Amino acid sequence: MFDRVKEDIRCVFDRDPAARHWFEVITTYPGLHAVLAHRLSHALWKRGFCWLARWISGVFRWLTGIEIHPGAQLGRRFFIDHGMGVVIGETAVVGDDCTLYHGVTLGGTSWRKGKRHPTLGDNVVVGAGAKVLGPIEIGNDARIGSNAVVVKPVPPGATVVGVPGRLVGVSAGDAPHRGKIADKLGFDAYGVTKDAPDPVAHAINCMLDHIHVMDKRMEGMCEAMKRLGAEQPDVALPSIDSCEIASTSEELLRIRSGDKGQAAYEGSGETPDSDSRNDGERG
Repeated sequence: MFDRVKEDIRCVFDRDPAARHWFEVITTYPGLHAVLAHRLSHALWKRGFCWLARWISGVFRWLTGIEIHPGAQLGRRFFIDHGMGVVIGETAVVGDDCTLYHGVTLGGTSWRKGKRHPTLGDNVVVGAGAKVLGPIEIGNDARIGSNAVVVKPVPPGATVVGVPGRLVGVSAGDAPHRGKIADKLGFDAYGVTKDAPDPVAHAINCMLDHIHVMDKRMEGMCEAMKRLGAEQPDVALPSIDSCEIASTSEELLRIRSGDKGQAAYEGSGETPDSDSRNDGERG
């Protein structure tokens, strides 16, 4: 029992740079208070003291702003950062080394009895305000971005963002951008990273690339038909400026540099190789 308490305290230092002293952590961290209270209430719940367990849970909900049902199963080294507004339902299962931020809900989507709350694997990070709903499974090392709404299972190592939640990548192992703590815990603050793209913007940009290549090929076919003597109506089409969608600062800089390169080509009277441009962007 005391070993589990020590683990809960040590994991705060591993995942919160603001933690300075064990006495400060014990006395001022509501997430730790809520977890320790749940350890007690869950033990009472399993022994049949359901009313007392619910009463302890309600008292600490009032004190910490964190509501954890006594029936929920929490793994080892579970950390709730900040914590206000966190709700964890009765049949939720949380693995080891998981991290939740404020406003997270592990909720249900049905009034039927039985398993109705999510199951989180090990090393899962759920960002602030995210909602994970229903009896779904979140794989090990998964990350759920802030304010995402997840209602479908998430494979191990995946990152989910948006409403509804969309996968933006699945890593086979530790990502290269993670630091020392990440290498040890698979941890990313708030479940997002600076290089996480917008999946909708990425899909639209891929379609724009495809349209760009098809447009150039169509122009070439029309020129070839004219040289062969085919009559075609001379219709002036409006020019299309760059309309890519940038979801990160790196993408915005890339788009701007591409626009400057296009302008330089047009000024020299040459045309960039559309196919190679498209292949480079996709690579």
